[in-house]
Amino acid sequence: MHHALLSPLQTGLDALRSGNAAPSAFSQMARAQTALFAALPPRYTEVLLDLLDRLESSALFAEESCSFSQAGLLDSLQLWLDKAAQRLEAGTPT
Repeated sequence: MHHALLSPLQTGLDALRSGNAAPSAFSQMARAQTALFAALPPRYTEVLLDLLDRLESSALFAEESCSFSQAGLLDSLQLWLDKAAQRLEAGTPT
């Protein structure tokens, strides 16, 4: 059941990586995952929201800044998803 909470984010991230989704659409969808936030410790929500803020900012400035690597940010989002899955599988957070 826990993976069902992460499924929309994983699907959205995969679409973002393949260029089939806009960062703003992914961010909006991710911010709406209240059941997932409730199932994880507050720190996970803080980290995810920070990553989403950075993703939204990067989308605004990506055309102007050649030095920015959106791929690195997407990797960070994937790492967050992996850690969240581990936490959910481990049971109720303390």
